[in-house]
Parts: sequence; structure tokens; C-alpha cells
Amino acid sequence: MRNDALFRILFVLYCVEAGVFLVLAPWSPVWGRTLAQLPISATLQNLLLQPLVRGAVTGFGLVHLVWGIHDLQVLMPFRKRA
Repeated sequence: MRNDALFRILFVLYCVEAGVFLVLAPWSPVWGRTLAQLPISATLQNLLLQPLVRGAVTGFGLVHLVWGIHDLQVLMPFRKRA
């Protein structure tokens, strides 16, 4: 296997893993508990708990998923059916 193909496979795995995490994590209870444990100001914690910010993180996760799917399609050659 060429290094280019191995790099693409690892990149697709990264994109899928990061995408799923970024889509699901902001809406789970773990998000709020983790923010409460971080040494940041209460104002920043409240900002990160806002639905708009959570939606932005989810959107960033969707971008990762689409990018990973795109690279997977490039990696896998499509066969023409006879």
C-alpha cells in the first residue's frame, strides 16, 4: 500500500471520528460537566452552553463528516456496471 493511500485512510478515520464526536458531544450531559471542571470564567462557560455555540460545534462536526465521506469516495474507485 502506498503512503498516499495510507495517509488518506487515516485521514478518513480521523474525519469520521472527529465528526461524530463534534456532532454528538455538545448535546450530551458530559459537555456541561466538562465545562464546569475547566478553569475558565463563568461567562465563557455560559457562552459555551448556549445552543448557538453548540450548533456551531455540531456544524463543524458535519463538515468533518462530509470531508471524510468525500475523501473515502475519492479513495475507493467506482466500477461501471456492464
